[in-house]
Amino acid sequence: MAQQFDLFPAHPPTAPQNSRAAAPPGFTLVEHAIPPELEADLAPRIDAVPLEPFKFGQWTGKRLTFSFGTGYDFAHGRPAEAPPFPQWLDTLRDRLAPLVGIDGGQIAQALLIRYDPGAGIGWHRDRPIYGDVLGLSLSSPAILRLRRRTPTGFERCQVALPPRSLYRLSDEARWDWEHSIAPMDVARRSITLRTMRASS
Repeated sequence: MAQQFDLFPAHPPTAPQNSRAAAPPGFTLVEHAIPPELEADLAPRIDAVPLEPFKFGQWTGKRLTFSFGTGYDFAHGRPAEAPPFPQWLDTLRDRLAPLVGIDGGQIAQALLIRYDPGAGIGWHRDRPIYGDVLGLSLSSPAILRLRRRTPTGFERCQVALPPRSLYRLSDEARWDWEHSIAPMDVARRSITLRTMRASS
Protein backbone atom coordinates (compact mmCIF):
# COMPACT_ATOMS: atom_id res chain seq x y z
CA MET A 1 0.00 0.00 0.00
CA ALA A 2 1.38 3.42 -0.89
CA GLN A 3 2.33 5.60 2.02
CA GLN A 4 0.80 9.05 2.53
CA PHE A 5 2.55 11.68 4.62
CA ASP A 6 1.75 15.05 6.15
CA LEU A 7 2.30 18.06 3.91
CA PHE A 8 4.80 19.65 6.33
CA PRO A 9 6.19 16.80 8.47
CA ALA A 10 8.15 17.96 11.51
CA HIS A 11 10.19 14.74 11.57
CA PRO A 12 11.25 12.16 9.01
CA PRO A 13 8.07 10.47 7.76
CA THR A 14 6.90 7.12 9.03
CA ALA A 15 4.00 5.12 7.72
CA PRO A 16 0.82 6.45 9.36
CA GLN A 17 -1.81 4.11 10.76
CA ASN A 18 -5.02 3.65 8.78
CA SER A 19 -3.58 5.19 5.59
CA ARG A 20 -4.91 4.28 2.17
CA ALA A 21 -3.45 4.56 -1.30
CA ALA A 22 -6.50 5.81 -3.18
CA ALA A 23 -9.00 8.61 -2.67
CA PRO A 24 -12.40 7.45 -1.37
CA PRO A 25 -15.33 6.54 -3.63
CA GLY A 26 -17.12 9.66 -4.81
CA PHE A 27 -13.89 11.64 -5.27
CA THR A 28 -13.16 12.70 -8.86
CA LEU A 29 -10.12 14.67 -10.05
CA VAL A 30 -9.73 16.23 -13.49
CA GLU A 31 -6.29 17.66 -14.19
CA HIS A 32 -5.89 20.45 -16.77
CA ALA A 33 -9.57 21.36 -16.42
CA ILE A 34 -8.80 24.81 -17.84
CA PRO A 35 -5.91 26.15 -19.96
CA PRO A 36 -3.17 28.36 -18.49
CA GLU A 37 -4.48 31.49 -20.19
CA LEU A 38 -7.87 31.09 -18.50
CA GLU A 39 -6.19 30.57 -15.13
CA ALA A 40 -4.27 33.82 -15.69
CA ASP A 41 -7.57 35.57 -16.44
CA LEU A 42 -9.29 34.21 -13.33
CA ALA A 43 -6.71 35.44 -10.80
CA PRO A 44 -7.43 39.18 -11.25
CA ARG A 45 -11.17 38.48 -11.42
CA ILE A 46 -11.03 36.79 -8.03
CA ASP A 47 -8.87 39.57 -6.60
CA ALA A 48 -11.27 42.22 -7.93
CA VAL A 49 -14.32 41.05 -5.93
CA PRO A 50 -14.74 42.43 -2.38
CA LEU A 51 -13.01 39.54 -0.63
CA GLU A 52 -13.39 39.43 3.15
CA PRO A 53 -11.83 37.21 5.85
CA PHE A 54 -13.88 34.07 6.39
CA LYS A 55 -15.93 34.30 9.58
CA PHE A 56 -17.29 31.45 11.67
CA GLY A 57 -19.11 32.86 14.67
CA GLN A 58 -16.58 34.98 16.57
CA TRP A 59 -13.65 33.30 14.83
CA THR A 60 -12.05 34.95 11.78
CA GLY A 61 -9.98 32.91 9.34
CA LYS A 62 -7.02 34.01 7.25
CA ARG A 63 -8.49 33.03 3.89
CA LEU A 64 -10.42 35.67 1.97
CA THR A 65 -13.79 34.77 0.45
CA PHE A 66 -16.78 36.05 -1.51
CA SER A 67 -19.97 34.20 -2.51
CA PHE A 68 -22.20 34.38 -5.57
CA GLY A 69 -25.58 32.75 -6.04
CA THR A 70 -26.17 32.07 -2.37
CA GLY A 71 -24.11 32.56 0.75
CA TYR A 72 -24.17 30.99 4.20
CA ASP A 73 -24.68 32.71 7.53
CA PHE A 74 -22.56 30.67 9.95
CA ALA A 75 -23.70 32.74 12.92
CA HIS A 76 -27.32 31.66 12.42
CA GLY A 77 -26.80 28.39 10.51
CA ARG A 78 -28.81 29.32 7.43
CA PRO A 79 -28.43 30.42 3.80
CA ALA A 80 -27.74 34.09 3.14
CA GLU A 81 -28.29 36.38 0.19
CA ALA A 82 -25.50 36.80 -2.33
CA PRO A 83 -25.15 38.53 -5.71
CA PRO A 84 -26.07 36.56 -8.84
CA PHE A 85 -23.33 34.90 -10.85
CA PRO A 86 -21.57 37.36 -13.17
CA GLN A 87 -21.37 36.33 -16.82
CA TRP A 88 -17.77 35.15 -16.61
CA LEU A 89 -18.65 32.86 -13.71
CA ASP A 90 -21.72 31.52 -15.52
CA THR A 91 -19.47 30.63 -18.44
CA LEU A 92 -16.90 28.98 -16.18
CA ARG A 93 -19.57 26.99 -14.32
CA ASP A 94 -21.01 25.67 -17.58
CA ARG A 95 -17.53 24.70 -18.73
CA LEU A 96 -16.47 22.89 -15.56
CA ALA A 97 -19.61 21.07 -14.43
CA PRO A 98 -19.82 18.63 -17.39
CA LEU A 99 -16.20 17.59 -16.79
CA VAL A 100 -17.35 15.84 -13.60
CA GLY A 101 -20.78 14.75 -14.81
CA ILE A 102 -22.93 17.62 -13.52
CA ASP A 103 -25.33 19.88 -15.39
CA GLY A 104 -24.13 23.46 -14.93
CA GLY A 105 -27.68 24.51 -14.13
CA GLN A 106 -27.47 22.49 -10.91
CA ILE A 107 -24.72 24.74 -9.54
CA ALA A 108 -26.34 27.17 -7.11
CA GLN A 109 -23.36 28.65 -5.28
CA ALA A 110 -19.86 29.81 -6.10
CA LEU A 111 -17.33 30.66 -3.42
CA LEU A 112 -14.24 32.58 -4.54
CA ILE A 113 -11.27 32.16 -2.22
CA ARG A 114 -7.78 33.61 -1.99
CA TYR A 115 -5.34 31.95 0.37
CA ASP A 116 -2.55 34.41 1.10
CA PRO A 117 0.69 32.98 2.55
CA GLY A 118 -0.06 31.35 5.90
CA ALA A 119 -3.74 30.70 5.12
CA GLY A 120 -5.27 27.25 4.93
CA ILE A 121 -8.56 25.55 5.74
CA GLY A 122 -9.11 23.22 8.66
CA TRP A 123 -10.88 19.89 8.81
CA HIS A 124 -14.52 20.17 7.82
CA ARG A 125 -17.42 18.93 5.74
CA ASP A 126 -19.34 21.46 3.70
CA ARG A 127 -22.69 22.55 5.14
CA PRO A 128 -25.42 19.88 4.69
CA ILE A 129 -27.71 22.25 2.76
CA TYR A 130 -25.30 21.76 -0.16
CA GLY A 131 -25.03 18.67 -2.31
CA ASP A 132 -21.99 17.93 -4.45
CA VAL A 133 -18.92 20.12 -4.08
CA LEU A 134 -16.57 21.06 -6.92
CA GLY A 135 -13.25 22.78 -6.39
CA LEU A 136 -11.10 24.48 -9.04
CA SER A 137 -7.55 24.86 -7.74
CA LEU A 138 -5.57 27.86 -9.02
CA SER A 139 -2.23 29.67 -8.78
CA SER A 140 -0.21 27.09 -6.78
CA PRO A 141 -0.21 23.32 -6.22
CA ALA A 142 -1.73 22.09 -2.98
CA ILE A 143 -2.41 18.89 -1.10
CA LEU A 144 -6.01 18.03 -0.25
CA ARG A 145 -6.09 15.95 2.92
CA LEU A 146 -9.03 13.65 3.61
CA ARG A 147 -9.94 11.69 6.72
CA ARG A 148 -12.81 9.75 8.25
CA ARG A 149 -13.24 8.49 11.76
CA THR A 150 -12.92 4.77 12.45
CA PRO A 151 -13.25 2.79 15.70
CA THR A 152 -9.48 3.05 16.14
CA GLY A 153 -8.85 6.65 15.02
CA PHE A 154 -8.88 8.10 11.51
CA GLU A 155 -8.44 6.67 8.05
CA ARG A 156 -6.55 9.20 5.97
CA CYS A 157 -5.41 9.91 2.43
CA GLN A 158 -3.97 12.81 0.46
CA VAL A 159 -4.55 14.01 -3.09
CA ALA A 160 -2.26 16.38 -4.99
CA LEU A 161 -4.14 19.30 -6.56
CA PRO A 162 -2.11 20.74 -9.43
CA PRO A 163 -3.00 24.26 -10.58
CA ARG A 164 -6.00 24.23 -12.96
CA SER A 165 -7.26 20.91 -11.61
CA LEU A 166 -10.91 20.33 -10.72
CA TYR A 167 -12.17 17.92 -8.08
CA ARG A 168 -15.65 16.75 -7.17
CA LEU A 169 -16.82 15.46 -3.79
CA SER A 170 -19.93 13.30 -3.97
CA ASP A 171 -21.38 10.24 -2.24
CA GLU A 172 -18.97 8.72 0.30
CA ALA A 173 -16.24 11.33 -0.23
CA ARG A 174 -18.74 14.13 0.35
CA TRP A 175 -20.66 12.80 3.36
CA ASP A 176 -18.35 10.39 5.21
CA TRP A 177 -15.00 12.16 4.88
CA GLU A 178 -13.69 15.50 6.10
CA HIS A 179 -11.16 17.47 4.08
CA SER A 180 -8.61 20.22 4.72
CA ILE A 181 -5.65 22.06 3.20
CA ALA A 182 -2.67 22.92 5.38
CA PRO A 183 -1.39 26.51 5.47
CA MET A 184 1.10 27.19 2.68
CA ASP A 185 3.89 29.74 2.27
CA VAL A 186 2.69 30.83 -1.18
CA ALA A 187 -0.53 32.44 -2.41
CA ARG A 188 -3.25 30.21 -3.82
CA ARG A 189 -6.75 30.78 -5.18
CA SER A 190 -9.72 28.51 -5.68
CA ILE A 191 -13.32 28.55 -6.83
CA THR A 192 -15.74 26.23 -5.03
CA LEU A 193 -18.99 25.38 -6.80
CA ARG A 194 -21.85 23.70 -4.95
CA THR A 195 -25.19 22.19 -5.83
CA MET A 196 -28.07 22.41 -3.38
CA ARG A 197 -29.02 19.24 -1.57
CA ALA A 198 -32.35 17.80 -2.68
CA SER A 199 -35.13 18.16 -0.11
CA SER A 200 -36.06 14.92 1.61
